[in-house]
Amino acid sequence: MHTRSAHRSLLVIGSVALDDIDGPFGLHKDLLGGSASFIARVASHFTKNVSVVAVIGDDFPRKHVDELTALGVDTSGIETKPGETFHWVGKYADDLATRETLDTRLGVFATFQPKLGQAHRDAEIVMLGNIDPVLQLDVLNQTKKPALVAVDTMNLWIDIKRPDLLKVLERSHLLMVNDEEARLLTKQPSLRRAASEILKMGPTSVIIKRGDAGAMLFYEGGVFAAPALPLSDVKDPTGAGDSFAGGLMGYLAYAGDLAPTTIRTAMMVGSVMGSFAVEQFSVDGIRDLSPARIQQRFEHMNELTHYERVKL
Repeated sequence: MHTRSAHRSLLVIGSVALDDIDGPFGLHKDLLGGSASFIARVASHFTKNVSVVAVIGDDFPRKHVDELTALGVDTSGIETKPGETFHWVGKYADDLATRETLDTRLGVFATFQPKLGQAHRDAEIVMLGNIDPVLQLDVLNQTKKPALVAVDTMNLWIDIKRPDLLKVLERSHLLMVNDEEARLLTKQPSLRRAASEILKMGPTSVIIKRGDAGAMLFYEGGVFAAPALPLSDVKDPTGAGDSFAGGLMGYLAYAGDLAPTTIRTAMMVGSVMGSFAVEQFSVDGIRDLSPARIQQRFEHMNELTHYERVKL
């Protein structure tokens, strides 16, 4: 899976953060977090043409940036500003199915203004992580003509920045949301109807994430479902969705085409990478992964989803 040469360039816009996470496995402080941290790291397993644009405070451990750079990620777009790095504090329930935000300190992220260099502007694939839709629009205005614009968002932006979010969707190709967000955005209880409404807003595809139930892809030509791998040990679901996005976008950049069949495979890759992420805290589950381990788990996914056609 790692020898193809027709890689497209992938630009990741999002947060680089520090997390404090409490739950059934105790309190873990100052963990590396943020959407861009997971997406870029995971994508780097499939393509070395990944760039990140983000902001960090002068309190941020430099080792995390150096590690991304060592993976081949272009970190020149990670800006350091005086002040505190975006810091999220959360607590998970004992079953890890729900979580509560205890504190959010935006720090330098509150005044984040993405600045794209020339190489960033030329990116063929753009992943707009979960940030203010106004900033997502600003990024799109700085890019040229990307072949694929993928967008992530959340309830907050749907509630308070809906007009700006709709402008972003008009210029995007793929929206990634969870089932609650899809229903909130469209006011439709049925996920299929919600997806149909989203496709009218601009995107040609929508992926609805459903936690440990997997994810569903809706597009004009049909529907596809990718399951989540059943795991014995889950410790930290925080980066699951972003790791899914990193696998998806990294594989699309690696594959070099954006056909629906390729997106289907990319979803399976995303599900595999999300399964690694949740097994450890922060990025530890996706750190030092070998191509052989990824391939092995992808084979497990093939076994999980394989069946013979019914012939009546």
